[in-house]
Amino acid sequence: MSHLYDQTLRPSNILQHSVLESSDGEVREALPTASAVLHRDLHKKIDQVVGASGLYLMMSNKKRIIDATGGAAVSCIGHGDERVRNAIYAQITKLDYCHSLFFSCPSSEELARTLVESTSGLMSKSFIVNSGSEAMDGAVKLARQYFLEISPPQPQRIRFIAREGSYHGNTLGALSISGHKGRRSIYEPILGSNVSHVSACNVYRGRKDDESIETYVVRLAEELDLEFQRVGQETVCAFVAEPVVGAALGCVPSVPGYLKAMKAVCDKYGALLILDEVMCGMGRTGTTHAWQQEDVVPDIQTIGKGLGAGYVPIAGFLAGHRVIDALNSGTGQYTHGQTYQAHPMVCAAALEVQRIVQQEDLVVNVAKMGKALESKLRNAFSNHPNVGDIRGRGLFWGLELVASKASKEPFDPAFTAAMAVHEEGMRQEPGIMLYPGVGSADGWKGDHVIVSPPYNVAEEELEMIVAAAYKAVASVCKRISDSAAAKL
Repeated sequence: MSHLYDQTLRPSNILQHSVLESSDGEVREALPTASAVLHRDLHKKIDQVVGASGLYLMMSNKKRIIDATGGAAVSCIGHGDERVRNAIYAQITKLDYCHSLFFSCPSSEELARTLVESTSGLMSKSFIVNSGSEAMDGAVKLARQYFLEISPPQPQRIRFIAREGSYHGNTLGALSISGHKGRRSIYEPILGSNVSHVSACNVYRGRKDDESIETYVVRLAEELDLEFQRVGQETVCAFVAEPVVGAALGCVPSVPGYLKAMKAVCDKYGALLILDEVMCGMGRTGTTHAWQQEDVVPDIQTIGKGLGAGYVPIAGFLAGHRVIDALNSGTGQYTHGQTYQAHPMVCAAALEVQRIVQQEDLVVNVAKMGKALESKLRNAFSNHPNVGDIRGRGLFWGLELVASKASKEPFDPAFTAAMAVHEEGMRQEPGIMLYPGVGSADGWKGDHVIVSPPYNVAEEELEMIVAAAYKAVASVCKRISDSAAAKL
């Protein structure tokens, strides 16, 4: 969609050359053909990654790129770890697949136990799927079922409250929960009508100039309380939020006391608290789970990207004792399941990733290197006239780009500033991968880029990342400023 990602930079038909081998063994190049992949943008040439190792991606043109984001904060232990490859191979030679309706397997059981233990037993069980969107769908269904299992049941609870500017996934269920206007737009007529949205916890965009953090939290809690009353407090299943908002707003962390205040409102009305940690969890923000820094325990928590580090498609959710106890006392069943749920190979790979994270104390390194990254980003960008805000936690940081630092006015969307920074980073030397996003101002306007290096990053690598990021941001902002001045 043009309002989400730039569709004007370097348009191409994405031509590729097919290679044919004749019966005599001679290799001939066929006529160029368009890609058979339904890419997100059919009018742009899509670069091909042909290899990856550690912090680097190798492109088809032989250029090496610093992967400063791990894709969408996914590659948390770097690329090409032989231990994970070996774990995948070992599992697939023993057991390739079994159907979860009838069977479990050792890798699934061990991964689930590892995840529950990572919460110090505060969560009860885990459910493994293949994407964050599926995880959110499963969490929402479990929240609904909870209210049918308790005694007496509360079947009238069919609603959910989430936040403006949020993004919880691309399936119709997860997108219905999401509040990001740009991502919802063309699907709005087919999204669920049982979800409403309150203000995000966003100090840069939402807090009043004369408002303390404590007063801001009180105001947001009152807004949530009023929303419960407006829609009918007895109809709400859960409130859904990210402890640190990821791609939608660009690493916006909850302020101290915020999630605790939201949980208090949920408890007041008997609703559940669902925390979406698909992007910010599994060590990314300096603790295994982001909520472990918040003095709050969710009823259900989604997890994803850092779980398998990109080696396999995996995500899932953790359910708390309150929810599981209700199922145990009720039907004893969770009315949901998927063909590739808890796939043996996928679980084995994720289990090895989590072993590496634990054995190498990588979450400790995230906290340590996170402070270093924050310092380097603030030193580099604080005085840049087009960087309005620098925010984040652990190794999960965002830069919000603005036309005016004083007024916080975002760039004209026509400039596609965030995507331009990403593409400039890919072109420059050294090349760098930065993750772009839009809509951080109002759901349509507002540009940001994310920096989310792997958990095992070294401080000298952070120096290189920040220097390359500054080069890309400064180049694009100058180009935009020059273009805007020329029109005056």
